[in-house]
Amino acid sequence: MSAQLERTIKIRGLIKGLILGAVLAVVSIIYFYFMVSVASAVAITAGAILFTYIFPIAIAALFCINLRSKVGGYWTMRQAATGIFIMFFISNLTIFILRDQIFANAIEPQMAQKTKTAMVTALNKLKESTTKPEEKKEADAKIQEMEKSFQTGKSITIGQQIQSLGISIIFLFVLSIIFAAFFKRDPFPE
Repeated sequence: MSAQLERTIKIRGLIKGLILGAVLAVVSIIYFYFMVSVASAVAITAGAILFTYIFPIAIAALFCINLRSKVGGYWTMRQAATGIFIMFFISNLTIFILRDQIFANAIEPQMAQKTKTAMVTALNKLKESTTKPEEKKEADAKIQEMEKSFQTGKSITIGQQIQSLGISIIFLFVLSIIFAAFFKRDPFPE
């Protein structure tokens, strides 16, 4: 039965990963449209915290709980880590395909430019609203830093993408272990 449970965990993790990836891709696309529609640096920052950290973590936690219930309500630390890692990896892959490839290339090919414009506009409005010279200099420095960041993002090589993928896998594994520690439920309590 353990082999069957392991197989079920992997299959359910894959299915939940596809759904989680689609949901998180939609959340990040909503944030993109929110960001380009508001002109406030405070709203963009608050939205970034909400849409980048709070919503995804809450949604991932709900999916972990649902995954555990779909495999019988009990799983060991190893089983939880396996199922959650598969779910997170497939989710990450789904987000890459839906948001970064389909949405950013086919639906909204000017996504990076619109993001840059929205952020620079918001920082310029913030800079204009302040009267302190040091805050204006700080805003100018942030704008220049952002410009460099967008320029660097345009010239990403295949080697850098492979390196980024490796780092993402390590991060997802560590995150999976953390989530597994929270959501494991041993069938035989100690």
